[in-house]
Amino acid sequence: MGYSSRRRPGEGFSVLGTTGLPSLGLGNSAQTVRKPAFEALNALPQLIWVTDQSGSTLFHNQAWTSFTGTSEADTSWLQCLHPDDEFHARQLWQQALNTGASFQGEYRLRHHSGTWRWALLAAQCHQDNRTHMTHWHVCGMDIHDRIMAQQDLYRSLGMQKDMLDASVDCIKILNVDGTLAHMNRSGCEALGVGPETGFGQRWLGLLPDSIRAKGQRALNSAIKGHNARFTGMSVIPGHAPQHWDNILTPILDASNKVTSILCVSRDVTAQRNAEQRLRVTSERDELTNLPNRRCFNQSLKHALSSAESSKRAVGLLLLDLDYFKNINDTLGHPAGDHLLRVLSRRLQGALPANAMVARLGGDEFAVIVEQIKGAPELIEIASLVRAQMDSPITYVGKHINGGMSIGCALYPADAADSEALMRCADTALNDLKAGGRGGIRMFDTSMLQAAETAAAQLECARQILRLDAITPYFQPKVSMADGRVVSFEALLRWQDEDGRLQTPASVWAAFNDYELASRIGEVMRTKVLCNLRKWRRLGLPVVPVSLNAAPVEFLRDDYAERLLGHLEHLNLPTSLVEVEVTEHMLGERGSEYVIRALKLLKSQGVRIALDDFGTGQSSLAHLRDYPVDCVKIDKDFVQRIEHDPTIRAIIQAVGHLGPSLNLDLVAEGVETEAQRKILQDCGYQIGQGYLFGKAWNTEEVQTCLRAL
Repeated sequence: MGYSSRRRPGEGFSVLGTTGLPSLGLGNSAQTVRKPAFEALNALPQLIWVTDQSGSTLFHNQAWTSFTGTSEADTSWLQCLHPDDEFHARQLWQQALNTGASFQGEYRLRHHSGTWRWALLAAQCHQDNRTHMTHWHVCGMDIHDRIMAQQDLYRSLGMQKDMLDASVDCIKILNVDGTLAHMNRSGCEALGVGPETGFGQRWLGLLPDSIRAKGQRALNSAIKGHNARFTGMSVIPGHAPQHWDNILTPILDASNKVTSILCVSRDVTAQRNAEQRLRVTSERDELTNLPNRRCFNQSLKHALSSAESSKRAVGLLLLDLDYFKNINDTLGHPAGDHLLRVLSRRLQGALPANAMVARLGGDEFAVIVEQIKGAPELIEIASLVRAQMDSPITYVGKHINGGMSIGCALYPADAADSEALMRCADTALNDLKAGGRGGIRMFDTSMLQAAETAAAQLECARQILRLDAITPYFQPKVSMADGRVVSFEALLRWQDEDGRLQTPASVWAAFNDYELASRIGEVMRTKVLCNLRKWRRLGLPVVPVSLNAAPVEFLRDDYAERLLGHLEHLNLPTSLVEVEVTEHMLGERGSEYVIRALKLLKSQGVRIALDDFGTGQSSLAHLRDYPVDCVKIDKDFVQRIEHDPTIRAIIQAVGHLGPSLNLDLVAEGVETEAQRKILQDCGYQIGQGYLFGKAWNTEEVQTCLRAL
């Protein structure tokens, strides 16, 4: 670019130092030039061009010739300029000729190599003593390298600015007094100011009032040479609130003095929203949208903390859906999921405002009731919860309602903290389930021993399964007429670490556990049936063996199919197996699965025995309605038959009823000869008990069979 400037006559040209040029000794005649002057100009490194007052060329020095490669004396210096620069320079030159005003500018000159190089050109008018123009000096200096360096710097600065403006972060340079020295485009947009108005303003004045104190503390720290950080929210009218993470870093000079402060503000709104969604997700059960276990634990702790300060009570309910796994196993997990979703909606709608329900996992739920008056109110709420299963819940046309077991506990009456309160409610729940499931049970300290015993029994059951320690023993059923063994009942036994034989009583809690009862039953069936096959292969006169089935074994609704398949696999006739079920199994929830299995087994030739007859309800109806082949009188009746006329009358009535219903009658627990005789007189053909023999191992059974 070029520019002109007015100069006083005889004033030197400071940029090029033209005051040091020798006088050419030109008088009124532009044709009178002394040779020594030429030689003096040729010795200078600057590019020199001399014209008369009209602009005609008088002289150019050797430096000019070497630089441009031109030697023609009549070639104008303007013709050596770049075409893009020539027009502007020609205008200034013509103006100078007309007015005598000096000018200078940066132009591109044609180099002898054929390239263009930047030069600083200056034109100066010389006058005689009468202020008449006599000639012009055009002086040039090669500044190409400096121009290139400047352009590189400008490009670099421009690139840096573009990079800063391209950043989504708000980048600001603050003076140590807290005013804005520079700010990128994102910063201007975030603070709602324009680049032309933002600089020089106080940075703190642009922050929202709510975070200005944080900003002041961070700025003070940065001024002292420390890094600082703070977060805050800003709201620009017409925009959603934005959350910012601000980092202030002091910029130091060589002496470690703070000269300015770099402030980088990052929009973390999306991150905070994502964290909030994640936090909500982490505290919500995906299936039911209820609070999950994590949220429940936090809520319980908070409820107890509030209750402690207000001296109020908190109630806790733990809920289990009875035989829920059976629904998943028979109808599939979609059915179970549907039940959980419907129940969750019902619970949310039914519970009072001071109660919160959460899903802990599987079919387990929990309810926290704050500001409760005591146990009666908690029982009332538990009854309300249990009633939500009364209305039908259907899935693909089938009712999938089940029962519900609820354990209840109170803070601070039962426990002093959340973990202890959970244990108390869980203990009450397990105590309830151990007695047959379904209902509501308040915690009582007496339950703790029972809970510890049950837990020990469950662990013992797992241990004997891991060690494959289960061994079937066989107690004979004997004809009371002639003492002949007619069949056996397979009884579970296992050996402890000391080699002592243990009975099912040591693992009784396991028979109320779906998984453990099923696994124990499977092991027992496998070993008993394998013994039957072994005895048959030995050519022994094998008699039927009865298998005991726990209620929960039927809940998968494939008990009959599995047993029949096992018999077929071992090539055993179904007539060699009898299945014993207790009378109360026919009245429990899930009894439809038991009855279906029994009917299928009977249709395939497997005998069905009703065990512990007389201890349940509607005993005669069971004999009428269910596929029973044999009735076993409970040993408690047998033990009292000698001294209790009422018991003897009952046993006698059943003895007369059996033949009319085509039922075999078996008396359990026969221990004395007197009992045997009374039973035989009452019509009982078969007895079982210590009078005839204790449970035998497989070798003893083989010995017995050989004697038949």
